[in-house]
Amino acid sequence: MIYTVTFNPALDYVIAVDHFVPGQINRTKEETMVCGGKGINVSTLLANLGYESTALGFVAGFTGEEIVRCCQKAGFHSDFIRVKEGMSRINVKMKSDEETEINGMGPRITEKNVALLFEQLDELKAGDVLVLSGSIPSSIGSGIYREIMERLSGRGIQIVVDAEKHLLMEVLPLHPFLIKPNNHELEAMLDRTLTTREELLEAAKELQARGARNVLVSMAGDGALLLTENGEIYKEGVCRGTVINSVGAGDSMVAGFLAGYLKTGDYGYALKLGTASGGATAFSYGIGSREKIMELFTQLNEK
Repeated sequence: MIYTVTFNPALDYVIAVDHFVPGQINRTKEETMVCGGKGINVSTLLANLGYESTALGFVAGFTGEEIVRCCQKAGFHSDFIRVKEGMSRINVKMKSDEETEINGMGPRITEKNVALLFEQLDELKAGDVLVLSGSIPSSIGSGIYREIMERLSGRGIQIVVDAEKHLLMEVLPLHPFLIKPNNHELEAMLDRTLTTREELLEAAKELQARGARNVLVSMAGDGALLLTENGEIYKEGVCRGTVINSVGAGDSMVAGFLAGYLKTGDYGYALKLGTASGGATAFSYGIGSREKIMELFTQLNEK
C-alpha cells in the first residue's frame, strides 16, 4: 500500500485572471476548486493511474470535511486526524501574467494529534511506500520528517521525501528511497549555481553520497535527470504542450515515477511515466488525467 502524508492539506481555489492589477477589482475568467497539498496531489494522480493509496495528515473545520469528501470523490482513501482548533486552509492559486499564490494558515496541531499520526504510521508493513512531502506547519516541530523516518527505520518501508532544503538535508542520513529536488532547490541545498547537466549530476551524486538512494532532479524546460542507487543515469526530455498551471506538477512527477517503478521495477520506465505525469498536470487546470498522461507518455516514446 502507498501512504501519503500531508501535514497541512488545503482547498486550492485555482483561478485565471487577465492582467491582474493589485489594488483594483479583478474578475476571474476561469476558476475551479480542488483538493490541495502535496501528498493529496500525489494520491490524486496515483488514483488517476489506477493505484490505491491512503492519504494521512490533519484536517479541521468545514474546509477539512470538504477535503475528506474531495479525496473520496477523487477515488482514494483518506484517514485524516480531525483537529479541534482552527480550520484547514484555503489557498488561492492565480494564473495571470505571473503565477501568484496566497496560502492560508491551517489549524493548530497539538502533540496529541501528532501522537495519533505516529500510531497510524506504526501500522505500516514491509513493502509499503510512504510519501512525505511539503512544508511543516508552525505548530509542529521542524524535525517531524526525521522523527518519522527514525521511527520506521529498518522495517522495509520505502520512503519518498519531497521537501524544501533543510527538511530534506536533515533526512539524507536515513537513506530515503527517493528525493526529488528541482534544479533551483538543488542549488539552494548545496549553496552554489548549477548551470549544466553535468553540474546537476555531480550535485545529485553529492546528495546520494550523503545517504539518498535515488535522486530525481526536475529541470523545468530542460527535462529531468535520475541518478539511481545502482549508479545508473537516466535523462528524459520535456513534453510538448501549453502550460496552464504548474501547481502540482512536481507532485505528479513523484506519483508517476512511483507508479512506473512499482509496475515494472524499471527506473527508465518510471522516469518516463513521471515526466509524462508532471507534464499532464502542467497542461491541465487540475491534476493530470490518465488519458493525458498516456498521450504524453506515447509522445516521449516517439522522441
